[in-house]
Amino acid sequence: MERRIRNMEEFARVSGISRPTLSKYFQDPTSVRQSSRIKIEEALEKFDYQPNIYAVNQNRKATKNVGIVVPYLADPFFAEIVRNIESLIVAQGYRPILMSSNGDPNLEIENLSSLRMLKPAGVLLAPLGRASHQDAVRSFCDDVPTVVFDCLIEDAGRAFVGHNNQQATKLMFEYLIRTGSTPVFYEMATPANPNANKRRIAYIEAMESHDLRPMIIKVDGTGWAFEDIGYQGGLKVLRSGQLETDTVFCSNDRLAHGFLAAAYELGLRVGREPECDLRLAGHDNHPFSSFTCPKLTTISHDYQGIAELSVRKLLENIDTPHANSDHSVTLLDGELIMRASA
Repeated sequence: MERRIRNMEEFARVSGISRPTLSKYFQDPTSVRQSSRIKIEEALEKFDYQPNIYAVNQNRKATKNVGIVVPYLADPFFAEIVRNIESLIVAQGYRPILMSSNGDPNLEIENLSSLRMLKPAGVLLAPLGRASHQDAVRSFCDDVPTVVFDCLIEDAGRAFVGHNNQQATKLMFEYLIRTGSTPVFYEMATPANPNANKRRIAYIEAMESHDLRPMIIKVDGTGWAFEDIGYQGGLKVLRSGQLETDTVFCSNDRLAHGFLAAAYELGLRVGREPECDLRLAGHDNHPFSSFTCPKLTTISHDYQGIAELSVRKLLENIDTPHANSDHSVTLLDGELIMRASA
């Protein structure tokens, strides 16, 4: 193997192929003659050259890049959504550029600014929500074809696709009250999950519709370490006897995972059998929830449906950028997943 080439100018010189032809090839290999394509690919192998695709795109008005921005990629919920989105984008001939805001609204705006410089064909954005610099997010969405998913920011993006938190929460509530005692709602005092407030409100509405007094337990904790927050809060709640019933409905599955660990440590059995001490349910159908002990009863997002619809709406806006300018909102219903914990 020959010495490695560092930039396209040098590669053009050693390969004997013009820079414009190389640029056309790197944007679409089928756009150049077969003889040129063979020559370029032989030179790529010989010199082990890998072009900077971002730099290649800088001077183009439209690129094949699609940005994907999520609040916290380490959360397996977002990882599962992104897994579905990426495969759909690649299948359509686009290149996904994945960025995580790590729960930081300033980083979220930096990510959007970086994408703006790359001139993406479009962006799929799951914003932080209440914590976002919402005017800056709206400004970006005005300039770049954007579909928002998971968390709605009013007037941001060409469309919004998300989970029907109200329907899903009430579906779980009705199941729990039909099969056992009235559920207590367990959540963080300062939730990072942008959908947490919608779930609490839906729980309160469901309780009041049955002439029941809402029972809400808020545990201390900030950030995205939900399992630890659920665990530490669960220990305090269970030791202090705060639970008014033996049924706990957690705002999300990751809090429920922590609560399960706390119950196990204190020698409490979780499940729906008569001899169990507690019933426990979650929300999201986190990828690990079918592997907890006991397996967690929960509400599932339509992961595939949200991904497919978000990508389809984005591609429609890329193809016809001035169409569908009105902000449309689509909510997909959740599905009750009955397992051993409740």
